[in-house]
Amino acid sequence: MSRDSTERTMNAFLEALQARGDFSRHFAPDIVLTTMEDGGAMTGREAARDFIVAFHTRMFDGHPELVRLAIGDGVAAAELVFAGTHTGEFAGLQPTGVDVRLPYTVFYDVTESGITALRLYLSVRALVDQIQAHMTASAAS
Repeated sequence: MSRDSTERTMNAFLEALQARGDFSRHFAPDIVLTTMEDGGAMTGREAARDFIVAFHTRMFDGHPELVRLAIGDGVAAAELVFAGTHTGEFAGLQPTGVDVRLPYTVFYDVTESGITALRLYLSVRALVDQIQAHMTASAAS
């Protein structure tokens, strides 16, 4: 896949993701989304979409902020910041209303059929630490 085609796919995907639109239309039917922290993987457009939607709307009211995007022939890497409010159960924590900001990185493989792989480097531990630190500070005041 050419760099230009990869760039068009990635720009359309990221625009739809940030707008909470139909970003999954840019996924290949057999996409594999891997959470690199624990090696968990989900396969298929619906599974990948459902994971991302749950993270952005059920666990958090959150969104990605794009910092940098690097594109090559059939590959892309994005540096982002996840910004949101903890609104649902996450990692055993009940909703707290705590605002979080966390840098993360995603690597993508892209073909003519869409994004075929998404490797997510995001620290769940760091998110939990942010939430707990705020809870501890609130309890102390």
